[in-house]
Amino acid sequence: MGGVNLKERFEGFVNNRWLVLVAAMWIQSCTGTGYLFGSISPVIKASLNYNQRQLSKLGVATDLGGSIGFLAGTLSEILPFWAVLLLGAFHNLVGYGWLWLIVSGKAPVLPLWAMCALIFVGSNGQTYFNTAVLVSCVHNLPNSRGPVVGILKGFTALSGAVLTQIYTAINFPDQASLIFMLALGPSLVVVAFMFIIRPVEGHKQVRPSDGLSFAFIYSVCLLLAAYLMGIILLEDLGTVSHNLVTVFTVILFVLIFIPVLLCFREEPSNPDQEVLLPKTEQLEAGNTDWNSAEHGVVCTEVEEEKPEEVDSPMAVGVKRRRGPLIGEDFTLMQTLISADFWIIMFSLLLGSGSGLTVIDNLGQMSQSLGYDNAHIFVSVISVWNFLGRIGGGSVSEIIVRDHAYPRPIAIAVAQLVMVVGHVFFAMGWPGAMYIGTLLVGLCYGAHWAIVPATASELFGLKKFGALYNFLCLASPAGTLIFSGVIASSIYDHEAEKQARQRHMQPRMSDSILSEMFGVDEPPKCEGSICFFLSSMIMSGFCIVAAGLSMILVYRTKTVYAHLYGKSRT
Repeated sequence: MGGVNLKERFEGFVNNRWLVLVAAMWIQSCTGTGYLFGSISPVIKASLNYNQRQLSKLGVATDLGGSIGFLAGTLSEILPFWAVLLLGAFHNLVGYGWLWLIVSGKAPVLPLWAMCALIFVGSNGQTYFNTAVLVSCVHNLPNSRGPVVGILKGFTALSGAVLTQIYTAINFPDQASLIFMLALGPSLVVVAFMFIIRPVEGHKQVRPSDGLSFAFIYSVCLLLAAYLMGIILLEDLGTVSHNLVTVFTVILFVLIFIPVLLCFREEPSNPDQEVLLPKTEQLEAGNTDWNSAEHGVVCTEVEEEKPEEVDSPMAVGVKRRRGPLIGEDFTLMQTLISADFWIIMFSLLLGSGSGLTVIDNLGQMSQSLGYDNAHIFVSVISVWNFLGRIGGGSVSEIIVRDHAYPRPIAIAVAQLVMVVGHVFFAMGWPGAMYIGTLLVGLCYGAHWAIVPATASELFGLKKFGALYNFLCLASPAGTLIFSGVIASSIYDHEAEKQARQRHMQPRMSDSILSEMFGVDEPPKCEGSICFFLSSMIMSGFCIVAAGLSMILVYRTKTVYAHLYGKSRT
């Protein structure tokens, strides 16, 4: 009997939806390699003698690699999730491993287009990680989409600070070693936990205590963010011994592993307990697509309303013109002909694209304002990005659950706050880098908690993997414009103008040597003027993005009222 009981406990543990979520958090906490481009860009620029425009092309390739996940989304529907994760680990190892060999001088330098392809392959591993963990966890916890997406995407953002702290503790002799760690570390972690990530019929494990479980995770997240912020500032502003840095890193690992305690307090699934749940939670637990037919959700493109006296759930609402009802499962093609989807897409492009541009250019932005170490701002913006995703998922969930108001209102607010952050970067006031990273990091992160949850509500879960990866194209499309064209061109123009104004004679001899030996020193810009105009342009586009989000709020008010209005009564 004891052996049977132990076997049941073990099966209950490995099939626990909280174990899947916690393992997904561990994977995400080290796989957001694209967010560390701001840390590795200075060593790439120095080693390969790139100018800002060439470096921006690498940054755009990084963003594209971390966002183009059509293959990952397709494979997630036909392969087990462990195979999808393994493919992502292979991409990560090959791309960043080869990049490290080149930067460290152990392999020949490739043409720029080949370097872009290489870093694209490395960062593309992130799409496999994101797709596998998001799809599995959203299916396991379908009635907590906002918190789940916010937590998982939050740990992706936090990975920049986590990996930087580990790098500091290991104390590598050169900056190129950070690229080596990006190649090896995430790949090993993914392989270690890849068999845990899978759907486990989590919708059958709903408990009245789920709210307390999420509160526990949120508490750990806040503690983790506060701890990371504290040690980042302490290590940057003071002299900290390597032994103390190692102790800080060990404590960081302990905090990351604390959420696994949820798996030991969760009881095995018992259908009889569902009678204890409120009626709406029983509905959600029994149907992963709970927000479709049972709620009578309807398309926002309406012709006329039906009388309120009609009692049938399927009859409540308004008449649709074509396609599935909003809230039912859309195919990708049906989604792509929806006006609501393209409003989401362009709002995300302008908002998150401008935020990702800041993340990619943090190295040059901090150097232009006189800061020698870009790692501090990469780590700081990772923490705020993390908090933005956690907070965005939580706040937007309160908006829809407690007030039945459209979730996109939270996106509009975040985009308006991001306007202020870009203005701080433009002005370059004392401390502006810290305030700018705070505001832009928070608001950029909020996008990636709110938008995927919104898309899953409006267009269903059946093709969520493909839909999520299509939405991910918005960020690199934005940086292709903001960083690859606008910011880099303005930066190089200002750098060349400053170089002409200096009229330094020694630079003439340097120029002669450059022509003789083929060495072209990249231009360097100093002062707030380097990113003033590009930051102001991005702030203007964020205002446009907020306007688009408010249009979506207006178009989906009826939808959200039907989705969540009944659960409040």
